[in-house]
Amino acid sequence: MAFQDKILVCRDCGNEFVFSAGEQEFFAEKGFENEPSRCPACRAARRQRAGSDRPQREMFTVICSNCGVETQVPFRPTGDKPVYCRDCYQKLKGF
Repeated sequence: MAFQDKILVCRDCGNEFVFSAGEQEFFAEKGFENEPSRCPACRAARRQRAGSDRPQREMFTVICSNCGVETQVPFRPTGDKPVYCRDCYQKLKGF
């Protein structure tokens, strides 16, 4: 199937936007049946708002097992494994 660029109207702001042939092909490959109803700017704004509604991740203060600096991690340490600051973790894992 040959795709061609389409002009669509955003349901939020009312502006026209291009639904490109490449985007249409991507939608078809993924099995998406509906065309986008929002322009890229409104989709990004909607994702931004949705992300701000998520609860803040609880952080735990720990002392790095390697260098001794105080740091925060996004999990509750159990004490049975070492916990590292970001820098030491990246050095140990070879990032």
